[in-house]
Amino acid sequence: MKVVVIGLDCLEPSLVFEKYSEHLPNFRRLREKGLWGRMESTIPPITIPAWASMVTGKLPGTLGFYGFRNRKDYSYEKLAFATSNYLKEKTIWDYLTERGKRSIVIGVPPSYPPKPLNGILISCFLTPSTDSPFTYPEEVKSFILEHFGDYMFDVKKFRTEDKDWLLSQVYRLTEQRFAVARYFLENEEWDFFMMVDMGPDRFHHGFWKFFDPEHVKYEPGNKYENSGIEYYKFLDEKLGEFLDAVPQGAFVFVVSDHGAKRMDGGIVVNEFLIKEGYLKLKSHPSGIFKLEEAEVDWDHTVAWGEGGYYSRIFLNVKGREPRGVIPPEDYEKVREELKQKLEEITDEEGRNIGTKVYKPEEIYPEIKNIPPDLIVLFGDLYWRAIGTMGYGTLWSRENDTGPDDANHAMHGTFIMYPVDNPHEVSLHITDVAGTILKLFDIEPEGNFYGKSII
Repeated sequence: MKVVVIGLDCLEPSLVFEKYSEHLPNFRRLREKGLWGRMESTIPPITIPAWASMVTGKLPGTLGFYGFRNRKDYSYEKLAFATSNYLKEKTIWDYLTERGKRSIVIGVPPSYPPKPLNGILISCFLTPSTDSPFTYPEEVKSFILEHFGDYMFDVKKFRTEDKDWLLSQVYRLTEQRFAVARYFLENEEWDFFMMVDMGPDRFHHGFWKFFDPEHVKYEPGNKYENSGIEYYKFLDEKLGEFLDAVPQGAFVFVVSDHGAKRMDGGIVVNEFLIKEGYLKLKSHPSGIFKLEEAEVDWDHTVAWGEGGYYSRIFLNVKGREPRGVIPPEDYEKVREELKQKLEEITDEEGRNIGTKVYKPEEIYPEIKNIPPDLIVLFGDLYWRAIGTMGYGTLWSRENDTGPDDANHAMHGTFIMYPVDNPHEVSLHITDVAGTILKLFDIEPEGNFYGKSII
């Protein structure tokens, strides 16, 4: 049994299966003899925890992390990045290592710092630089640097107006990732092989407005109007070259952690909370500022929020937070009231934008560590959460962390090849682990959410 997983971060199913399909012969031939379809991601559909859920079969509540940054405790300022040290659940390659099977794992988040396995691991985009230890075993690092030069974990500073530079970097990242992956595919022994390329994600965030006529900032005839189809054709070409090296009889998966969609704007979440009386400031800097740069009146603050592709709302509960104000018996009443108000948010013209608000215990059967009190997908992910303040408005058409014209979509891409009965399927991201473990005849452990689709 051999299994190959080709992970393309943020690969959008509507582009692969519909809009660009006739121009993508390699994606198409996999579909014609495979299972394929839109794959539901985690809530929230964020790189971390989505990839972790895919390779463990566990939901974010069981993993105990809910995005890139998570509360370390119930204080007001301590947030920590979810590195591999936070991943306590068994991955596919952990199960295989226990059974003497060998795995090659390249760039799968969160895999920095690298952990031991029976095989080879190259860490993910969280890696600070090539000065850091980024491989297991350690000696693989020197080999990569010697044979592939300056190894790219990511496109640094991809939120930029220098689009020529960005496009060249995205292509370079994808080219190098497939080259490195193909080398290890052909020159190492393995039972399970998985690689992730961040290129599609960085491309979408940098170029979506140029090729999507429905984007509010789209301009017909712009310089990068054909960038979408050209990059996807490049991905298809790299996929084809890689497939040529895959051993006959191996199962091949092509997957993404989530999809992509246009970004219409942003909701300034803490301005909203101030307007509604939930957040009180004693003073704040002039101009645009972060919440931590302001003097928050915690003794009269009920809730505060964090920005990003989605928003996390935290309630200030008496006996839980250091200066909590919500009596525990009123917690659910306050949370429900705030949920309803968030879902009523409109755009500048008074039209409801379709915000979806989730309570963690309603979407996760198990909850570890400290989840947000509310998880908010503004405008069904056509809007992001603006974390900074000082705009004098609830709405922004610009991203506060740099140019960014796409948000994550709730469904990613899934293809499994070959199968005896090719057809379209719908599945959850955790079903990838469920299916692969079934292929290896391994019974998963713990609060396993995924199922096998074969």
